[in-house]
Order: sequence, then structure tokens, then C-alpha cells
Amino acid sequence: QVQLVESGGGLVQPGGSLRLSCAASGSIFSIGAMGWYRQAPGKQRELVATITSGGSTNYPDSRKGRFTISRDNAKNTLYLQMNNLKPEDTAVYYCNANIRAYESGWYKGYWGQGTQVTVSS
Repeated sequence: QVQLVESGGGLVQPGGSLRLSCAASGSIFSIGAMGWYRQAPGKQRELVATITSGGSTNYPDSRKGRFTISRDNAKNTLYLQMNNLKPEDTAVYYCNANIRAYESGWYKGYWGQGTQVTVSS
């Protein structure tokens, strides 16, 4: 059983910073691309950033410069450093990863349970 667990969310004032983590555990053979998504109340889930197994990153233009995605392949952990946070960044942040389990011959997409980020004064 493969599991993704996010942590690091919370309440922060505008202009503040947070670092989210997503730890993958279980019967993992290999992890491919990983990413962060977010969903604000009443809105669709949207892409925050992605990173390949080799470390290549992709950000929507609106997130460039404030958010940094990274991963530690040895720890099977994904990170999201968020700086200069704004109230419109308030959302539940979800981790996504393409993982091949030992008992499987192919990659499958997994989601974490989400972590709440609230930006408010």
C-alpha cells in the first residue's frame, strides 16, 4: 500500500512563508513525476508546480518567483517552499505522485489527503 502524507500547512500572515512536505511511504519501487496542486473553496483544483524525477521543474506563470518545488529522492519526499504569501494563496494543498509499487509493473497516480494553508492577518 502506497501512501502520501502532507504536512506543514497552517495559518500565516500575508507576506509570510511556509514550507510544505509530502512523504511517500509503502511498497515503493520507483517515483516518477511529483507535483503540488491546490483547491480553494468553490474553485477547481489547480496546478501549483511539478517536478520530474530528474529535478526539472514547471510552474504556472502566476507562481514563478514565489514558490519553489523540490524533492529528496533518498527520502521519497516532496517539498514546496512558499514565500511572500498572499490571501489568494489560501487553499487546501495536495501532493500528487506517479509511483510504481513493487507489486506493480506500471506507474499509478496517488494523491495525499491535503493540508490547509490559510493566509490572513
